[in-house]
Amino acid sequence: MMRVRRLIAVVCMAGMLLSPSPALAGLFGDFTLQDEMKMGREFEVLVKSTMPIIEDPVVHDYVQDVVDRLVKPLPPQPYKFPANVVLHNSLNAFAAPGGFVFVFSGLIMHLNHESELAGVLAHEVAHVTQRHIAGRMERGRVISMASLLGMVAGVAAGLAGGGSAGGAAMVGSMAAGSAAMLNYSRLDEDDADRFGLRYLVDAGYNPKGLGGAFEVLRSQDWGGGSAMPAYLSTHPDLNIRLAKLRADIQSMPANLTNRREDDGRFRRVQALLWARYGDAAHAEQIFARGGEKDSVCLMGRAMLAARQNRIKDAEGLFASALKLAPNDALILREAGIFEYTKGGDVTRARRYLEQSLRLSPGDYYAVFFYARLLDDAGDRAGAQQRYREVLRHVPEDSEVHTYYGRSLGAVNKLCEGYLHLAYAALYSNDRRRAESWLEKAKASARSAEEKKAIKTYEEKAAARARIMKEAR
Repeated sequence: MMRVRRLIAVVCMAGMLLSPSPALAGLFGDFTLQDEMKMGREFEVLVKSTMPIIEDPVVHDYVQDVVDRLVKPLPPQPYKFPANVVLHNSLNAFAAPGGFVFVFSGLIMHLNHESELAGVLAHEVAHVTQRHIAGRMERGRVISMASLLGMVAGVAAGLAGGGSAGGAAMVGSMAAGSAAMLNYSRLDEDDADRFGLRYLVDAGYNPKGLGGAFEVLRSQDWGGGSAMPAYLSTHPDLNIRLAKLRADIQSMPANLTNRREDDGRFRRVQALLWARYGDAAHAEQIFARGGEKDSVCLMGRAMLAARQNRIKDAEGLFASALKLAPNDALILREAGIFEYTKGGDVTRARRYLEQSLRLSPGDYYAVFFYARLLDDAGDRAGAQQRYREVLRHVPEDSEVHTYYGRSLGAVNKLCEGYLHLAYAALYSNDRRRAESWLEKAKASARSAEEKKAIKTYEEKAAARARIMKEAR
């Protein structure tokens, strides 16, 4: 887009893997589950208003599926564990109040196996299920929306400066965000390590994934603006935790520690992230390892060439990738987007996108570009139908609202068009422009339905303004 917007039965060992206690559904001191959920929802608004979120369903749905796989074997939980992927090269993930999970793209890009990503996420899920946030509330360590916004601002400053999430990556809870926000205790961390390992194994992953993630974090030599903070390398508890984790894993039976790593989908998502967002020189080296017989690596090289405006190279590489994998929905999608955005063969762009959508009809990223292609061809009705489809998946994506609003305006649906431009400005945090478009929408409103839509917009804008005001 969508422009990226402003993360099996187990043999239980005595003293190591404990049965997870279900999350409490009632009062936890003075901090109820409802309080936690409300704080989580408002925190998500703050994060999405301040940090770039990757909305590509190939990436988002993959991370959500890993989280869902971890959560599925657990006792019934009051949390839904929605996942978001933040665009930044930090090796970072954190869980927020209410079970909201955030993963930084750099974490996915630099790990070696899906089990390692799952290990980090299992650790964060454990912080939620054990209600460590509520525990801190009970002990009087009040976390206000202002303090949450301060954490988000720190991360955003790191994004703007090219640093690692406000100067801390994977601290303490394995996440700069949660460490800055909660400063989990050593007992909380031990708890999350223990239950996280249990969750990882119960979900069918190789338990070595959690230790592997720790090792990757320790071994990364982050130069050039994404330096590993001193806290990670000097934390007195880290080596103890690593040693205990290795001992716990070594004591497990071979049928668990020898589980096969299934990294097929993980590799595809990694390739997409490196191709679209990674350092070009580094990404080129990664893709070169695949040679000429790896269709996904060829796609990655093609996307890199397109980023560098090497149009002929990109055309040839996409052709080679499609020759190897003519029915790969992701490669077809990216080839279609390339042909469309680089002013190539529009007929071929349409064919590629239509083929991709036949194979993967739920890919709303492909739907968005197909809608734009139809809009350019004058098929306003067809385009608008697809914009609406995309907005059902990503209702706060400012770029989709912008294109939809313009398309509506082109067929003289002025009130609705202005209103979607107001939504685009609202979700881009441009209050002045949002108010301007809203006034135009009001002036154009004629029907009861249009006036109702304006009221709905005003209610959403007021709720958003309230959250931002409380966070100051």
